Amino acid sequence: MTDIVTPETASVNNGGRDRSFLRLPTTFSKPVRVFAWLSFIFEVFIIGTGGAVRLTGSGLGCSEWPLCTPESLVPTPEQGIHGIIEFGNRTVTGVVGILALVVLLCTLHIIGGRRSVVSTLWYAGGGIVAGVLAYIAATIAGVPAFPFFSAGLLAVAIVGAIQSIRDRPGRKDLPVLAWIVLIGVIAQAFVGGITVLTELNPFIVGFHYVASLALACVTAAYLVRMYAPVGRRERAVPRWFAILTHITGLALAVTVVVGVLTTGSGPHSGDAEVAREGFDATVLAHVHSWPGYILAGLLVILTVAAWVLRLPVRAWMLALVGAVGIQVLVGVWQAREGLPPLLVGIHMVLAALAAAAYTVVVLNLKQPSAHVSNTDDTGVLPETTYV
Repeated sequence: MTDIVTPETASVNNGGRDRSFLRLPTTFSKPVRVFAWLSFIFEVFIIGTGGAVRLTGSGLGCSEWPLCTPESLVPTPEQGIHGIIEFGNRTVTGVVGILALVVLLCTLHIIGGRRSVVSTLWYAGGGIVAGVLAYIAATIAGVPAFPFFSAGLLAVAIVGAIQSIRDRPGRKDLPVLAWIVLIGVIAQAFVGGITVLTELNPFIVGFHYVASLALACVTAAYLVRMYAPVGRRERAVPRWFAILTHITGLALAVTVVVGVLTTGSGPHSGDAEVAREGFDATVLAHVHSWPGYILAGLLVILTVAAWVLRLPVRAWMLALVGAVGIQVLVGVWQAREGLPPLLVGIHMVLAALAAAAYTVVVLNLKQPSAHVSNTDDTGVLPETTYV
């Protein structure tokens, strides 16, 4: 794949003089693509480490946040393996945040030039200052301080993102996606702290998982748009296929949400002493299977149609139906084996991969105009958008 240089890049680089700024690249070169892929991989990986925390009963392995204990940042020998598992997940959060920041800065430099990067760094500094001030105020008030630090940083990041997108003309899809990932990581750190402070409230834990899954989808969307050419796009599938694909997405969302409720009501809520959600796990397990089977059936119909009509999404449809098919098999297997932690963890990660694959399918329902024929015998009607 050749490097992508946008018209905005050419104008803001002033003959390449900005290219040396912070040594950031000015094209979507191989290093940038590597960081983008690493961001996606670690967003999926952290779902696995978060699942390990919950499935091994290590949710309170670190009793404090952001410290592991009131006296130590890292786990102590007394906390044993549970402290190591919980602290390991927190460490992965830091890696995810660094990757999100690197991808954002590279994206802004490629598309918006030096000014965009400098502005973002100023907002980053302002966010840290706001967070510190909030932390000090909370400490004086005698309340848990770190959530206030995260909230201050998050508020400034949101303001910075809005300002960055509004002030920069030209392509906006990639900066928006990169900002969403960084803001999402900061928000997840905040939610993680609340999870510990509320002693693993199952609804907050469930929301934490769903948010992680959503971030995996956003990083997948970034990869799709990073490789896509800039310009006019047209619907490349029949209208009925697009509608049915979105209905399938609803079935996927319902399956995930009910699955989260099922896990929160079962034996894996993060700690043996944590209260469950109050639902009957056996009943929820059956309810969880219903949208799962509907999802699988819809995907089979869409995949067969995509290959018969030779639609551009047919390969990704095959990947998606494969991921969901394996997911269904693992779900049945884990239910019959009494929910062993390893199978439940695999089930959680597969859900994220299936959601990411679905995101790719949706983004490929439209293709660059040059790739779409106005006389397609599948009945596709042109539907134009711009990126």
